[in-house]
Amino acid sequence: MSGETTPPLARSTLNRAAHRRTDPGWLAEAWERARVLVLDSAREGRALVRVGPRPELVLVGPADVPRDPRAVPMFLGVEADDVPVFAVDAPLPELPDTRAAGLREVGHLLPDRDAGIFTTALALTNWHGGHGYSSATGEPTRADEGGWSRVAPTGERVWPRTDPAMIVLVHDGVPGPEGRCLLGNNATWPSAPGRRRYSCLAGYVEPGESAEAAVLREVREEVGVPVERLVYAGSQSWPFPGSLMLGFLARADPEHPVRVDPAEIAHARWFTRREVGAALAGRAVDVGAGDRLVLPPPSSIALFLVHRWLDGWVEPCEH
Repeated sequence: MSGETTPPLARSTLNRAAHRRTDPGWLAEAWERARVLVLDSAREGRALVRVGPRPELVLVGPADVPRDPRAVPMFLGVEADDVPVFAVDAPLPELPDTRAAGLREVGHLLPDRDAGIFTTALALTNWHGGHGYSSATGEPTRADEGGWSRVAPTGERVWPRTDPAMIVLVHDGVPGPEGRCLLGNNATWPSAPGRRRYSCLAGYVEPGESAEAAVLREVREEVGVPVERLVYAGSQSWPFPGSLMLGFLARADPEHPVRVDPAEIAHARWFTRREVGAALAGRAVDVGAGDRLVLPPPSSIALFLVHRWLDGWVEPCEH
């Protein structure tokens, strides 16, 4: 990941061709010649990838899509060769030289095209799973507009929504191996013997709040540390179930006391670049109580931010 300028799940090559979503005739014709990604919400949104040195998504033809009540076509877009791409939520077909994999596991390893297809398909699937009924009347809704809306018997229509969330790598602004960043261990994360995961601080943007204001508030609430010199680093979808993660770096004084909110953060501490680099290299970094440091998963924007800081990337702009 070192040197990457785009978060791992922000990559895509697909033309979404949104104007086709309201053309039922075109969608019906496009389905007959489409490439289709099958993912299974009953298996946490896993899809088939080809077994090999680098995973690749397996897309099938419409005739190979398993019959299932969930298998409503969702139109994702059109590829450069003018072939439409759809996704369906259904049991995974059994195909040779393939395995089931989740986006968290393989998203960072997939080519740009596959990362975009998988991320969009999973985000749409998760949205449909949570909107089967009208919030106004309680009546069942059905998918429409190529999977990009749901409509109730009354005609009420809803479209996918994404929850904005901020995530920030707090650092001390010091270059070199002894520069430090502040990471936290979330109180809700499951524990694993001998391992303790630390990550960037994050939280949802509240109504009437800017992303920058959310950074200041969340860091203050979670660890009691004031930050300054916010730098926007990038964003990516996080469809678990439906967030847009807005990534920042921000500077803080490591001499300021860290006071965690125990309802949110179980542990928080400053780590040097030397320690973070050692953990990334697979070496043990002691975090107390016999535990070793575990960093965020590679498909997350959190690790992207860690790498940006580790590489010394901090833009000279302030908010």
